[in-house]
This record gives sequence, C-alpha cells and structure tokens, in this order.
Amino acid sequence: MATDPNGTTQSDDAIDPVEEENVSGRASFTASLLTQGRHRFYTLSMPSDVLANTCVVEPRNEDPEEGFQRALDEKRARDIANYIDAGMGTIPTSIVLSAQPAANLQYKRTNRTLSFELNQRAFLILDGQHRVFGFRLAKTSLRVPVVIYNGLNRMEEARLFMDINTKQRPVPNELILDIKRLADTESDAEALMRDVFDLFDKNADSPLLGLMSASERRKGRISRVTFNGAMKAISDSFSGASAEQIYDVLSAYLICCKSGLREYSMEDLIVNPTMFKALMLIFPTIAERVNDRHPSSFTVAHFDEIVSPMFQRSKRAELSNPGKSPSLLVDSFRKALRSGFTIGGGNAV
Repeated sequence: MATDPNGTTQSDDAIDPVEEENVSGRASFTASLLTQGRHRFYTLSMPSDVLANTCVVEPRNEDPEEGFQRALDEKRARDIANYIDAGMGTIPTSIVLSAQPAANLQYKRTNRTLSFELNQRAFLILDGQHRVFGFRLAKTSLRVPVVIYNGLNRMEEARLFMDINTKQRPVPNELILDIKRLADTESDAEALMRDVFDLFDKNADSPLLGLMSASERRKGRISRVTFNGAMKAISDSFSGASAEQIYDVLSAYLICCKSGLREYSMEDLIVNPTMFKALMLIFPTIAERVNDRHPSSFTVAHFDEIVSPMFQRSKRAELSNPGKSPSLLVDSFRKALRSGFTIGGGNAV
C-alpha cells in the first residue's frame, strides 16, 4: 500500500509498481486476472497515449468479411478529446480490448504483470473506439481503465461486441435532461424550458397536469425530450419572456386545443408526440392572429376564437391518425385556418 501527496491510501494496482514503459519494445503493467462464466480477462490501467497507439478497429463498412464495428464518428472523438484537454474531464468506463497475435501478450502470476508488444495492431477494440480515438486526438494523457481478453477468435470477438452493445441500456435522454440542473450543466435555454415544463407538470391549473413525465419516457405522458423539442421550434415567439409568462400564454392556448380535440372525443391525443409538436408548430400563426385582434391579450377566450374554428374545419381522419410527421399535420391545420377566408366577408377567423 502507498499514500499519495493528498494523504489518500492507494493499492499496489493504483500505483503500478512494476510498470515499465517501452522496455525492448514492450510495455508492462500490473493487472488482475478475472473469470466470468467461460471467459477470462485482465483488468488494468494504462496511459491513454499507450492505449491510443496500440489499438485498431475493424469497421463493418470497410471490412464486410471480418469487420463488426460501427464507422467512426470523428466529431464525437473530437468532442471527447476537447473534454479531456479541458482539464476537468473524467472517463472511468473501461475500454474493452481483444489481444491480437501482434501483442504477444504475456502474464506473470508471481508479480501480476501483464506485458505486450508496443505494436499498432496489438489490440482490437471491442468497446470504446470513440474514447480511444479521442485519446489519440487529445493533447493530454491520462490513466485509463482497461479490460483485455486474450485468445479470442473473430466469432467470439463479434459475439462479445454484440453482448456489450445489446445487454447494456443507455441512460434515457429524459433522465439526462432532468438531472442537468443538478449537475450544473444547463444552458440558459435549457433552464428556461425546464422551468416551463415544471410549471405545466406541477401547477394545479395546468391543462397538462398529470400528463407529463420528467425523467423517463412513459406511454400517455409528454416527456421532457418531446416537450423541449416542441419548445425549441417556437422559442423565437417568446424572446425575453419569463417561464411564468410563457406558461400563462401556452396554458391558455393548450386549454383551447384540448377543447378542440374533445369535440372529436380525442382529448387524449394531446400527449401524442406528433400532435403535441404540430400544435406547438402552428402556435406562432395562431398567436399572431390573436394579437391582431386583441393586442397582447392572450386569454383562453381570445385563443378560442381562432383555435375552435380551426378544429371544426379539420378532418377527423387526420386528427385521429397523427402519424409520425408533425409537418403534415401542421399543413392540415393551416388549410383549416385558411378555409374561413372569403373576399366578401373577410377572414372569418
């Protein structure tokens, strides 16, 4: 055991007492040999620059016979590099590798030392290719946890790749958005949308009370991802407005929308993602007409003068089956708004 300058006790694994960098073209690191099911693998840590210079991938699009990795997203790798170079980044998830013949992997049980050739094709990446290429692009080197399998054939490597990428479930985007304030990573726009969402979620007079889901996607609920996506499309309509002001206007509008859907016994469709996004997309057009008639007075009664006729002129079939394209439904709403115009009588709505 050893103590670092901050007084923290570290295990021998953490300080790698037997580490040798580039001895006769080889590198050695302290490692542990583990067994899970029928597989055995080594766990260790190594400098990111060593890792970056000894790993390869076999993308499927470049090698249809033997490859199984996705194509590299260079922007994602660059984002990781920038995150590392910013100085505050931490990437604790292990890189999973398969040792190739070029590695000439050797393990000494007596001192738990794993050594390998410093060869550009020493390891095949099973999981973490964007992190590894991010390490390669980064100016900063850091210590990285690594898992190394040895003696796998290509079929076994492909099966492990499938297991790693199908058995794990990514964190839902809804949860990421929900905890951004806790992590202090929200932009001003995200903070505003969060506040508006929370008002719809919690206010007793909200037309969406009981119909929101903050941290996960749930059937019959408007998720934070759906809500934010719809709000981004109309953000210009609320330039400089507070969360409370946005809530007051949109609440009045959505009350009328629910009423319009209720006439067709379709009130539950307000939570349909396509319907909700379409209603938000048509909102600026409707709000402009309300403002023309009643400047800066966005009440339920004033919205209803425009929204109610729009729903009355909409086709039941198009409302009942919103489909996947909000833009098509918006086109239908626009036609319904225009259908009230006559030369002799002016614009009925």
